[in-house]
Amino acid sequence: MTESVTESQASVTTVVSRVVDYPVKTVWAALLSSAGQTALLGEGASLGDKGDTWKAADGTWGVTRSYHPCEEIRFSWHKDEESPKTWVEITLTQPSPSQTKIQISHDHSNADFDVAKVTAHWKAALERIAQVAL
Repeated sequence: MTESVTESQASVTTVVSRVVDYPVKTVWAALLSSAGQTALLGEGASLGDKGDTWKAADGTWGVTRSYHPCEEIRFSWHKDEESPKTWVEITLTQPSPSQTKIQISHDHSNADFDVAKVTAHWKAALERIAQVAL
């Protein structure tokens, strides 16, 4: 698993990634399954098509902004109703025919976030997603 944090004056982006031993179509199907949605966003959340709102039982919520099957999904992510929006992008790439790299990028510009906590959150989500893909 890899992780990085890039910072500029106006932006902080946390990036975590993991390679799993499954083809992209298998990982995409797992990610969009009910268990995959829970693994990614938490109980009760379900990403939909572009423009659809999602909300998890823990109060986090957002709106799907971009949806490209087997490639990428991008959505806004809010800690709660009063929090500023941040952006999360999940991308899938294929380093080999039987492997998929899952990358989660979280841009939390203009938001007061604990970078270590955000990084740990998405690393744990990647672990849960990998288990769903099994």
